[in-house]
Amino acid sequence: MILLDTHALLWALRGEERLGSSAAELIATRHPAHYSSISVMEMTIKTMRGRLEIPRDVCSILDDVGLRQLPWVGEHAEAMGEFPELIGHDPFDRALLAQAAAEQLAFLTADRRLLSLGRPWILDATR
Repeated sequence: MILLDTHALLWALRGEERLGSSAAELIATRHPAHYSSISVMEMTIKTMRGRLEIPRDVCSILDDVGLRQLPWVGEHAEAMGEFPELIGHDPFDRALLAQAAAEQLAFLTADRRLLSLGRPWILDATR
């Protein structure tokens, strides 16, 4: 099972080439592939600021393509403490990483800072 970082989720949804072929295969084969309610919040905020455009019913669209929504819960917030080296890093990224850790999911991202943590379950979305 796998959790997609917000940008990987957008790349997959839009069929963008930035999503590597190995990453696309992981999404297709590690069922269920998850997206986070945190990503929906991040995309909504960016849309409200005019920095992104997403459909109003993005959750339905993501569900329809076979992704499963992973809600944010207190245990995910507690797991943020496992990554003290990320204090000051983007809070959405920290939340998504903690959520993947708490749920024991592989995490698909292109964020170089997260990939540099050296955790084998953090996977490069560009490959």
